[in-house]
Amino acid sequence: MHINLGDDEAPEIGLIALIDCIFFLLMFFMVATSFKQKEQQHKDKPLPIQLPRAGASPVRAEAAPDPLVIRVDRAGSISIGDEDLSTEALHERLRDEAQRRPGRPVRIEGDGRVPYQSIVRVLDLCQFEGLTNIAMLTRRQ
Repeated sequence: MHINLGDDEAPEIGLIALIDCIFFLLMFFMVATSFKQKEQQHKDKPLPIQLPRAGASPVRAEAAPDPLVIRVDRAGSISIGDEDLSTEALHERLRDEAQRRPGRPVRIEGDGRVPYQSIVRVLDLCQFEGLTNIAMLTRRQ
């Protein structure tokens, strides 16, 4: 059975729609390429960041009376006065100090090149024993 759909018209290609699609693709790739070029230009430039340096403060704060001075050298060794301490011995010493004088200030003097983990370990022990009045000083030894 044959259905008649009207006049047999030859199929046409819509050139206007095709030209619009091609123009859209051309613009898309032009814009995407310009973003890629800017990204590569900024990729090679370092960010202008100035990190703070440890130095002497121009304003001297009044020193706390009789602080407990804990020194951490470049190798991560801990000492109080002339006595070198292990982490366990420091923990015991801080525990005794917190029982005798709970509000005693603590000053941690660390070498500028010491690994951060060594300083944090001392800070954690001080806070664990309740010694929260802590000052920090950085030195090059």
